[in-house]
Amino acid sequence: MASGHDAQVAGERVETLLAELRSHAGPQVAETAEELVSCLVELYGAGLAEIVRILGDDPHGDGPRLLDRLVADPLVESLLLVHDLHPLDTDARIQRAIDQVLPQFGSHAGKVEFGGIDDQGVIHLRMEAGGHGCGSSPDAVRAAVEEAVTAAAPETAGLDIEVVEAPTELPLLQIGRRPAGLQGAR
Repeated sequence: MASGHDAQVAGERVETLLAELRSHAGPQVAETAEELVSCLVELYGAGLAEIVRILGDDPHGDGPRLLDRLVADPLVESLLLVHDLHPLDTDARIQRAIDQVLPQFGSHAGKVEFGGIDDQGVIHLRMEAGGHGCGSSPDAVRAAVEEAVTAAAPETAGLDIEVVEAPTELPLLQIGRRPAGLQGAR
């Protein structure tokens, strides 16, 4: 299992197998299987917590760099999130996700400002639509930002994106010298 997609497929397979056990083997077998899965998740979580602790305590200073490399892998990052072991707090992960998505759209992405997380756990973003006539629609930018932010902060309760129009740019008035042949002409 090398990618985040494979982890998602594996998770869906676990759910399917548990549902199959519930329907064919009865509730007692399904409860035992769910308890087994829960114990395995706890065991792996404890192992990951120890790995994060060891990296943090590295006397040679390589630990934080190695942890950064591990977090860069989508599968490892998702496991750290599941076990509440991610080294970055939620706000930093959200800002990082925004900063990683916008360059994909170039200067046409507009601006996205992170406004915080409210008491209900809802993320608030303010998106100033760019556009400028290119193929990147504000809807595509919004969808990409929404997907990245939701993946970066799965523990939140939702996402509210306020989309505002960018201020209209006034055309530049260019004042220059008259061509040499028109000097003195009105």
